[in-house]
Amino acid sequence: MSKLWQARFFTTANSLRDLPKTNVPEIAFAGRSNAGKSTAINVLCNQKKLAFASRTPGRTQHINFFSIGGAHVGQHRHDPTNVDEIKALLVDLPGYGYAEVSGDAKLHWQELLGDYVQRRKQLAALILMMDARRPFTDLDIQMLEWFATTGKPVHCILTKADKLNRSEAADALRKTRTILASYVDEQGKPFPFTAQLFSALKRTGLEEADQRILALAGLQEEDTQK
Repeated sequence: MSKLWQARFFTTANSLRDLPKTNVPEIAFAGRSNAGKSTAINVLCNQKKLAFASRTPGRTQHINFFSIGGAHVGQHRHDPTNVDEIKALLVDLPGYGYAEVSGDAKLHWQELLGDYVQRRKQLAALILMMDARRPFTDLDIQMLEWFATTGKPVHCILTKADKLNRSEAADALRKTRTILASYVDEQGKPFPFTAQLFSALKRTGLEEADQRILALAGLQEEDTQK
């Protein structure tokens, strides 16, 4: 059983001051409102309604945190003895790019997401979810470039890969890896960016994503020592 299956709702935040005071690694999930992010999180965590998939994409405006470890902390998140039991946090960021969201809401999201991904010390890695048929929209690139300045890992999950045939899927993955490889630091060294294909419907790429997320959260080594 994957440690991701332990995920439970922990808290929600609509501003930086509401972010939890925990010091465990955070793995954030970002993506366009129609990229299948919530569905993928639910499949990865083997739960049906952990991440909220709004009927109106883009309406979920908060940052939602899910704890790994300390299964009962969701009800007692202000008790430091329980918070210490948490091993990591999964962070569901608001979906972006939905046309009908008001200008004020978009500005709020932009500021909140930009500040969180660039300044949050606990943030260990970003999982960037993109539709395999339409990767690297302008907003995806903006998110990637926001985060690239931190030098931390990014793992791109190309969702809805079942909508592509084998050749198209392989081509999408190749192009994605080529674009990611073009991001280098001041010394010309590539950033720690990786990518994979994924289908929540067919459950393909599930094990690869699970292992990568656990490794980024520092939980995989703990498993291998048992």
